[in-house]
Amino acid sequence: MKERVQLKYISLRYPYLFALALLVVAVLVNFVLQPNLFETRVLNGNMRSFLPLMLVTVGQAVVIIGGGIDLSVGAILSLVTAVLVTNMATDSPAGHVILVIAMAAGAGMAAGTLNGLSVAFLRLPPIVTTYATTFIFSGLALWILPRPGGSMPEQLARLYRQATPLGIPFGVWVAVLLVLLWSWARNSRYGNFLYAVGGKAEAAYATAVPVNRIRFSTYVFAGLMSALGALVLTLGTGSGDPRIGVGLTTTGGMTLDSIVAVVLGGTRLSGGQGGVAGSIMGVTILGLIRNIISFADVPSWYQTLVDALIIIVALAAPGLLQLVRRA
Repeated sequence: MKERVQLKYISLRYPYLFALALLVVAVLVNFVLQPNLFETRVLNGNMRSFLPLMLVTVGQAVVIIGGGIDLSVGAILSLVTAVLVTNMATDSPAGHVILVIAMAAGAGMAAGTLNGLSVAFLRLPPIVTTYATTFIFSGLALWILPRPGGSMPEQLARLYRQATPLGIPFGVWVAVLLVLLWSWARNSRYGNFLYAVGGKAEAAYATAVPVNRIRFSTYVFAGLMSALGALVLTLGTGSGDPRIGVGLTTTGGMTLDSIVAVVLGGTRLSGGQGGVAGSIMGVTILGLIRNIISFADVPSWYQTLVDALIIIVALAAPGLLQLVRRA
Protein backbone atom coordinates (compact mmCIF):
# COMPACT_ATOMS: atom_id res chain seq x y z
CA MET A 1 0.00 0.00 0.00
CA LYS A 2 2.79 2.38 0.93
CA GLU A 3 4.60 1.64 -2.35
CA ARG A 4 1.44 2.41 -4.33
CA VAL A 5 1.08 5.76 -2.56
CA GLN A 6 4.72 6.59 -3.30
CA LEU A 7 4.32 5.66 -6.98
CA LYS A 8 1.19 7.80 -7.23
CA TYR A 9 2.99 10.73 -5.58
CA ILE A 10 5.94 10.41 -7.96
CA SER A 11 3.68 10.18 -11.02
CA LEU A 12 1.79 13.32 -9.96
CA ARG A 13 4.86 15.28 -8.89
CA TYR A 14 7.03 14.29 -11.85
CA PRO A 15 4.68 13.52 -14.77
CA TYR A 16 7.52 13.94 -17.26
CA LEU A 17 9.54 10.92 -16.07
CA PHE A 18 8.15 8.65 -18.80
CA ALA A 19 8.96 11.29 -21.41
CA LEU A 20 12.48 11.59 -20.02
CA ALA A 21 13.04 7.82 -20.28
CA LEU A 22 11.65 7.75 -23.83
CA LEU A 23 13.83 10.74 -24.74
CA VAL A 24 16.96 8.87 -23.62
CA VAL A 25 15.99 5.87 -25.76
CA ALA A 26 15.25 8.08 -28.78
CA VAL A 27 18.59 9.87 -28.43
CA LEU A 28 20.49 6.58 -28.21
CA VAL A 29 18.77 5.17 -31.30
CA ASN A 30 19.43 8.40 -33.20
CA PHE A 31 23.07 8.33 -32.16
CA VAL A 32 23.44 4.81 -33.53
CA LEU A 33 21.88 5.84 -36.86
CA GLN A 34 23.59 9.25 -36.94
CA PRO A 35 27.00 9.15 -35.17
CA ASN A 36 27.54 12.91 -35.64
CA LEU A 37 24.31 13.72 -33.78
CA PHE A 38 26.05 15.81 -31.11
CA GLU A 39 28.18 17.88 -33.47
CA THR A 40 27.30 21.57 -33.15
CA ARG A 41 26.21 21.90 -36.77
CA VAL A 42 23.91 18.87 -36.66
CA LEU A 43 22.55 19.69 -33.22
CA ASN A 44 21.85 23.26 -34.28
CA GLY A 45 20.00 22.05 -37.37
CA ASN A 46 17.87 19.63 -35.35
CA MET A 47 17.01 22.18 -32.67
CA ARG A 48 16.17 24.75 -35.33
CA SER A 49 13.68 22.31 -36.87
CA PHE A 50 12.20 21.47 -33.44
CA LEU A 51 11.88 25.06 -32.22
CA PRO A 52 8.68 26.20 -34.04
CA LEU A 53 6.70 23.23 -32.74
CA MET A 54 8.31 23.65 -29.31
CA LEU A 55 6.99 27.19 -28.99
CA VAL A 56 3.52 26.22 -30.23
CA THR A 57 3.46 23.25 -27.84
CA VAL A 58 4.29 25.41 -24.82
CA GLY A 59 1.23 27.52 -25.59
CA GLN A 60 -0.90 24.41 -26.09
CA ALA A 61 0.35 22.95 -22.79
CA VAL A 62 -0.75 26.00 -20.82
CA VAL A 63 -4.21 25.87 -22.41
CA ILE A 64 -4.60 22.15 -21.65
CA ILE A 65 -3.34 22.53 -18.07
CA GLY A 66 -6.04 25.16 -17.63
CA GLY A 67 -8.70 22.68 -18.71
CA GLY A 68 -9.09 23.70 -22.37
CA ILE A 69 -7.69 22.78 -25.75
CA ASP A 70 -6.77 24.87 -28.79
CA LEU A 71 -7.21 23.30 -32.22
CA SER A 72 -6.37 26.58 -33.95
CA VAL A 73 -2.70 26.98 -32.97
CA GLY A 74 -1.55 25.65 -36.35
CA ALA A 75 -3.86 28.02 -38.21
CA ILE A 76 -2.65 30.95 -36.10
CA LEU A 77 0.92 30.02 -37.01
CA SER A 78 -0.06 29.99 -40.71
CA LEU A 79 -1.76 33.37 -40.37
CA VAL A 80 1.22 34.99 -38.67
CA THR A 81 3.56 33.43 -41.23
CA ALA A 82 1.55 35.10 -43.99
CA VAL A 83 1.65 38.45 -42.15
CA LEU A 84 5.41 38.24 -41.70
CA VAL A 85 6.51 37.31 -45.22
CA THR A 86 4.14 39.73 -46.98
CA ASN A 87 5.42 42.70 -44.98
CA MET A 88 9.13 41.87 -45.07
CA ALA A 89 11.81 42.13 -47.73
CA THR A 90 15.31 40.71 -47.91
CA ASP A 91 16.73 44.20 -47.26
CA SER A 92 14.19 45.54 -44.75
CA PRO A 93 15.73 48.04 -42.26
CA ALA A 94 15.90 47.18 -38.56
CA GLY A 95 13.11 49.57 -37.57
CA HIS A 96 10.71 48.06 -40.09
CA VAL A 97 11.63 44.52 -39.00
CA ILE A 98 10.84 45.33 -35.36
CA LEU A 99 7.53 46.91 -36.37
CA VAL A 100 6.47 43.89 -38.44
CA ILE A 101 7.47 41.44 -35.70
CA ALA A 102 5.40 43.43 -33.20
CA MET A 103 2.50 43.44 -35.66
CA ALA A 104 2.81 39.66 -36.11
CA ALA A 105 2.85 39.10 -32.34
CA GLY A 106 -0.23 41.30 -32.09
CA ALA A 107 -1.97 39.25 -34.77
CA GLY A 108 -1.27 36.04 -32.85
CA MET A 109 -2.53 37.53 -29.60
CA ALA A 110 -5.63 38.92 -31.34
CA ALA A 111 -6.42 35.44 -32.64
CA GLY A 112 -5.91 34.05 -29.14
CA THR A 113 -8.15 36.79 -27.76
CA LEU A 114 -10.98 35.70 -30.06
CA ASN A 115 -10.60 32.13 -28.83
CA GLY A 116 -10.36 33.21 -25.20
CA LEU A 117 -13.43 35.45 -25.32
CA SER A 118 -15.47 32.71 -26.98
CA VAL A 119 -14.44 29.98 -24.54
CA ALA A 120 -14.05 31.85 -21.26
CA PHE A 121 -16.80 34.46 -21.42
CA LEU A 122 -19.29 33.16 -24.01
CA ARG A 123 -18.91 29.64 -22.52
CA LEU A 124 -18.60 27.95 -25.92
CA PRO A 125 -17.03 24.45 -26.00
CA PRO A 126 -13.25 24.76 -26.57
CA ILE A 127 -13.05 21.99 -29.19
CA VAL A 128 -15.92 23.33 -31.29
CA THR A 129 -14.84 26.95 -30.93
CA THR A 130 -11.19 26.51 -31.83
CA TYR A 131 -12.08 24.07 -34.62
CA ALA A 132 -14.29 26.79 -36.11
CA THR A 133 -11.70 29.55 -35.71
CA THR A 134 -9.19 27.30 -37.46
CA PHE A 135 -11.10 27.92 -40.69
CA ILE A 136 -11.26 31.65 -40.01
CA PHE A 137 -7.51 31.97 -39.44
CA SER A 138 -6.65 29.60 -42.30
CA GLY A 139 -8.88 31.59 -44.65
CA LEU A 140 -7.23 34.85 -43.59
CA ALA A 141 -3.80 33.32 -44.16
CA LEU A 142 -4.74 32.24 -47.69
CA TRP A 143 -6.27 35.66 -48.36
CA ILE A 144 -3.08 37.43 -47.29
CA LEU A 145 -0.73 34.93 -48.98
CA PRO A 146 -2.59 32.90 -51.65
CA ARG A 147 0.44 30.78 -52.51
CA PRO A 148 3.82 29.96 -50.92
CA GLY A 149 6.37 32.73 -51.23
CA GLY A 150 7.41 35.99 -49.63
CA SER A 151 10.73 36.68 -47.98
CA MET A 152 12.49 37.52 -44.74
CA PRO A 153 15.48 39.82 -44.07
CA GLU A 154 18.50 37.90 -45.31
CA GLN A 155 20.91 39.01 -42.59
CA LEU A 156 18.44 38.26 -39.79
CA ALA A 157 17.65 34.83 -41.24
CA ARG A 158 21.35 34.02 -41.57
CA LEU A 159 22.02 35.17 -38.00
CA TYR A 160 19.23 32.95 -36.70
CA ARG A 161 20.38 29.88 -38.63
CA GLN A 162 23.98 30.20 -37.48
CA ALA A 163 23.35 31.35 -33.89
CA THR A 164 25.24 29.18 -31.40
CA PRO A 165 26.00 31.37 -28.35
CA LEU A 166 28.88 29.86 -26.35
CA GLY A 167 28.86 26.95 -28.79
CA ILE A 168 25.34 25.94 -27.75
CA PRO A 169 22.53 26.01 -30.36
CA PHE A 170 20.05 28.86 -30.05
CA GLY A 171 17.17 26.38 -29.74
CA VAL A 172 18.70 24.91 -26.60
CA TRP A 173 18.92 28.36 -25.02
CA VAL A 174 15.25 28.98 -25.84
CA ALA A 175 14.23 25.62 -24.33
CA VAL A 176 16.14 26.35 -21.12
CA LEU A 177 14.63 29.84 -20.91
CA LEU A 178 11.10 28.45 -21.36
CA VAL A 179 11.64 25.91 -18.57
CA LEU A 180 13.02 28.59 -16.22
CA LEU A 181 10.15 30.97 -16.95
CA TRP A 182 7.64 28.17 -16.42
CA SER A 183 9.30 27.18 -13.14
CA TRP A 184 8.83 30.75 -11.94
CA ALA A 185 5.23 30.95 -13.21
CA ARG A 186 4.35 27.51 -11.81
CA ASN A 187 5.18 28.63 -8.28
CA SER A 188 3.46 31.97 -8.62
CA ARG A 189 -0.11 32.87 -7.71
CA TYR A 190 -1.08 32.65 -11.36
CA GLY A 191 0.35 29.14 -11.63
CA ASN A 192 -1.63 27.97 -8.61
CA PHE A 193 -4.79 29.46 -10.09
CA LEU A 194 -4.09 27.80 -13.46
CA TYR A 195 -3.80 24.31 -11.97
CA ALA A 196 -6.84 24.91 -9.78
CA VAL A 197 -8.95 25.91 -12.79
CA GLY A 198 -7.74 22.93 -14.80
CA GLY A 199 -8.24 20.51 -11.92
CA LYS A 200 -11.77 21.52 -10.93
CA ALA A 201 -13.13 24.83 -12.15
CA GLU A 202 -16.20 24.80 -9.90
CA ALA A 203 -14.13 24.36 -6.75
CA ALA A 204 -11.69 27.03 -7.93
CA TYR A 205 -14.56 29.46 -8.52
CA ALA A 206 -15.89 28.76 -5.03
CA THR A 207 -12.53 29.82 -3.58
CA ALA A 208 -12.56 33.18 -5.44
CA VAL A 209 -10.24 32.14 -8.27
CA PRO A 210 -10.93 34.28 -11.39
CA VAL A 211 -11.71 31.26 -13.57
CA ASN A 212 -12.79 33.15 -16.69
CA ARG A 213 -9.79 35.46 -16.69
CA ILE A 214 -7.37 32.57 -16.20
CA ARG A 215 -8.90 30.62 -19.08
CA PHE A 216 -8.93 33.71 -21.27
CA SER A 217 -5.24 34.37 -20.59
CA THR A 218 -4.24 30.84 -21.62
CA TYR A 219 -5.65 31.31 -25.13
CA VAL A 220 -4.01 34.71 -25.53
CA PHE A 221 -0.71 33.16 -24.45
CA ALA A 222 -1.17 30.29 -26.92
CA GLY A 223 -1.72 32.84 -29.70
CA LEU A 224 1.49 34.65 -28.75
CA MET A 225 3.50 31.42 -28.70
CA SER A 226 2.10 30.44 -32.10
CA ALA A 227 3.22 33.82 -33.41
CA LEU A 228 6.74 33.26 -32.05
CA GLY A 229 6.71 29.80 -33.64
CA ALA A 230 5.80 31.40 -36.96
CA LEU A 231 8.66 33.87 -36.59
CA VAL A 232 11.37 31.25 -36.06
CA LEU A 233 9.84 29.04 -38.77
CA THR A 234 9.97 31.80 -41.38
CA LEU A 235 13.48 32.78 -40.31
CA GLY A 236 14.54 29.19 -40.81
CA THR A 237 12.96 28.78 -44.23
CA GLY A 238 13.33 32.34 -45.51
CA SER A 239 9.80 32.31 -46.95
CA GLY A 240 6.24 31.43 -45.98
CA ASP A 241 3.47 28.95 -46.71
CA PRO A 242 -0.12 29.80 -45.72
CA ARG A 243 -0.89 26.11 -45.13
CA ILE A 244 2.21 25.08 -43.19
CA GLY A 245 0.54 24.90 -39.79
CA VAL A 246 -2.73 23.16 -40.63
CA GLY A 247 -1.58 19.79 -41.91
CA LEU A 248 -1.88 20.35 -45.65
CA THR A 249 1.86 20.39 -46.22
CA THR A 250 3.02 18.37 -43.19
CA THR A 251 1.68 15.17 -41.69
CA GLY A 252 -0.84 16.04 -39.00
CA GLY A 253 0.07 19.73 -38.89
CA MET A 254 1.27 21.76 -35.95
CA THR A 255 -1.98 21.36 -34.01
CA LEU A 256 -1.97 17.57 -33.82
CA ASP A 257 1.77 17.51 -33.20
CA SER A 258 1.44 19.97 -30.32
CA ILE A 259 -1.29 17.90 -28.67
CA VAL A 260 0.72 14.70 -29.07
CA ALA A 261 3.82 16.36 -27.60
CA VAL A 262 1.84 17.71 -24.63
CA VAL A 263 0.33 14.29 -23.91
CA LEU A 264 3.67 12.57 -24.39
CA GLY A 265 5.17 14.98 -21.85
CA GLY A 266 2.83 13.82 -19.10
CA THR A 267 0.11 16.47 -19.26
CA ARG A 268 -3.43 15.14 -18.87
CA LEU A 269 -5.92 16.22 -21.53
CA SER A 270 -8.44 16.68 -18.72
CA GLY A 271 -6.28 19.47 -17.28
CA GLY A 272 -4.81 20.29 -13.89
CA GLN A 273 -1.59 18.33 -14.28
CA GLY A 274 1.61 18.51 -16.30
CA GLY A 275 4.06 21.18 -17.29
CA VAL A 276 6.26 22.76 -19.92
CA ALA A 277 9.42 20.67 -19.35
CA GLY A 278 7.66 17.44 -20.26
CA SER A 279 6.04 19.07 -23.30
CA ILE A 280 9.43 20.24 -24.58
CA MET A 281 10.71 16.70 -24.14
CA GLY A 282 7.67 15.49 -26.08
CA VAL A 283 8.53 17.78 -29.01
CA THR A 284 12.12 16.55 -29.00
CA ILE A 285 10.97 12.93 -28.91
CA LEU A 286 8.64 13.48 -31.89
CA GLY A 287 11.46 15.12 -33.82
CA LEU A 288 13.88 12.32 -33.04
CA ILE A 289 11.28 9.69 -33.99
CA ARG A 290 10.95 11.39 -37.37
CA ASN A 291 14.71 11.35 -37.74
CA ILE A 292 14.69 7.62 -36.98
CA ILE A 293 11.93 7.02 -39.54
CA SER A 294 13.90 9.01 -42.11
CA PHE A 295 17.25 7.27 -41.46
CA ALA A 296 15.59 3.84 -41.34
CA ASP A 297 13.88 4.54 -44.70
CA VAL A 298 10.45 3.82 -43.20
CA PRO A 299 7.36 5.25 -44.99
CA SER A 300 6.48 8.66 -43.54
CA TRP A 301 2.84 7.73 -42.91
CA TYR A 302 4.06 5.66 -39.93
CA GLN A 303 4.55 8.97 -38.12
CA THR A 304 0.80 9.57 -38.26
CA LEU A 305 0.27 6.09 -36.85
CA VAL A 306 2.73 6.77 -34.03
CA ASP A 307 1.00 10.08 -33.19
CA ALA A 308 -2.41 8.43 -33.06
CA LEU A 309 -1.16 5.55 -30.90
CA ILE A 310 0.41 7.99 -28.43
CA ILE A 311 -2.90 9.82 -27.97
CA ILE A 312 -4.91 6.59 -27.64
CA VAL A 313 -2.50 5.12 -25.09
CA ALA A 314 -2.46 8.37 -23.11
CA LEU A 315 -6.25 8.50 -23.00
CA ALA A 316 -6.57 4.84 -22.10
CA ALA A 317 -3.76 4.79 -19.52
CA PRO A 318 -5.82 5.85 -16.45
CA GLY A 319 -8.44 3.18 -17.14
CA LEU A 320 -5.80 0.53 -17.77
CA LEU A 321 -4.06 1.40 -14.51
CA GLN A 322 -7.35 1.05 -12.65
CA LEU A 323 -7.90 -2.38 -14.20
CA VAL A 324 -4.40 -3.48 -13.21
CA ARG A 325 -4.89 -2.29 -9.63
CA ARG A 326 -8.21 -4.12 -9.35
CA ALA A 327 -6.66 -7.29 -10.76
